[in-house]
Amino acid sequence: MKSKNYFLKIASAILLLFAVNSNANNVEITGTSVSGSNITFNISWENSWNANVAPANWDAVWVFVKYQDCNTRLWAHAGLSTVAGDHSAASPLQADPVADGRGVFLRRSALGGGNISSATITLKMTIPAGTYNYKVFGIEMVNVPQAAFEIGDGVSASTFNSITVNASSQSGGITAATIGGGGPTVPAAYPMGYNSFYCMKYEISQLQYVEFLNALTFAQQQTRITTDPTSATGTYVTFGSAAYRNGIVIETPGNNAAIPAVFGCDATNGVINNNNDGQSVAMNNLSWADVAAYLDWAALRPMTELEYEKVCRGTMPRVAGEFPWGDTNINAFYSTTVLNPLQPGEVANAAVNGRCAYGLGSGNAIYGPLRVGLFATASSGRSSAGAAYYGAMEMGGNVYERVVSAGNAAGVLFTGVLGDGTLTAIGDANQTNWPSPATALGAGFKGGDYVTQAPFIRISERSSATSTVATRGYSYGGRGVR
Repeated sequence: MKSKNYFLKIASAILLLFAVNSNANNVEITGTSVSGSNITFNISWENSWNANVAPANWDAVWVFVKYQDCNTRLWAHAGLSTVAGDHSAASPLQADPVADGRGVFLRRSALGGGNISSATITLKMTIPAGTYNYKVFGIEMVNVPQAAFEIGDGVSASTFNSITVNASSQSGGITAATIGGGGPTVPAAYPMGYNSFYCMKYEISQLQYVEFLNALTFAQQQTRITTDPTSATGTYVTFGSAAYRNGIVIETPGNNAAIPAVFGCDATNGVINNNNDGQSVAMNNLSWADVAAYLDWAALRPMTELEYEKVCRGTMPRVAGEFPWGDTNINAFYSTTVLNPLQPGEVANAAVNGRCAYGLGSGNAIYGPLRVGLFATASSGRSSAGAAYYGAMEMGGNVYERVVSAGNAAGVLFTGVLGDGTLTAIGDANQTNWPSPATALGAGFKGGDYVTQAPFIRISERSSATSTVATRGYSYGGRGVR
């Protein structure tokens, strides 16, 4: 994240604007300005679509705004109008508000596809008058339409029974005997995936985590990294070195337990925030508490393991032993063989079906996760891109996904409460309905990682879905839904 400019804007109050170039893989937000309660910016991203043929969905960018009081230096989540007419979006986009006002979805307003080239967006904020800095954030998402879908595949470990989740399931719940897998009855309030929702297109990237850290207080930063924010410039805050392809460092140390640190990326142990510092590599070494905090801060929520199967399989019939790209092909790729390593253009060195970062067998610090979305190219199909049915990438391999389990009593208490954009004073998620940040009870794993073997990558594999692990791990990552 690089600041573009500073300027002073006179409106109903004096507003200091911090315009941000926010990159979430290929999303770019520039040219931010404020007039009264309106915030205007330009947004662009690549490979957007709105299709009426299978999977008949669209991609979108979840946009939210943070503002910093210039007196207290504290950041807060800006409310946005819930009235569609209060926002404007240049063609070919439209702005879809949400009921809680925590952000908007920007998406194509008509059928089509291709790159979105610098569309101008104006959003109406609902915040008190004051003197503020602003940051606009964007996270790429895919739409998952309302539809019945199949779960279970008959061969994976602890797989659910081979049943269909439909409107009756979501409205009436699924009994323990019906769903199988050794778990409890799944109540109707648990998000099963039948209803429509959005899923992050990619796993949380290292740049996204840096942007998150840079919007926290000193005390919150202390909780979300493995060292102290007062450490010297260049200190690695995840592993203590540029290990496992994680290069997040302190760019400017914090001070006096009050002034937050500024973080950047330096995977090559040289100049911070160079082009080859791994900004788009999937974020690893995340605990459940880290993932939950990021999602709460971004006003998203965790996905459930039933939603995971929906995102991967979509409305297609189940295939025994299938992977998230819809077939049983799988070919291993490692971080030591990619081309343009740690750069925005990091790509795989061969084009085959079932491309996946998996199978190392053990953790070696010279290996690590790959760039999010690296298998997708202009000529790739679903299998060679390693893409899930609705367009989400790396749902198998790379880093483990964290899900709310349907296999234990703690997990099925989850009702899909959304993050509100705020955290506790020490930087934890503050949603009481979510699995506890301290114990992770109810939070499991799906999708495997770059270390695990092929069976763990299967859509319906559940051997880790009820694993309660609260600690960080070199191959643990995450993504959210809304």
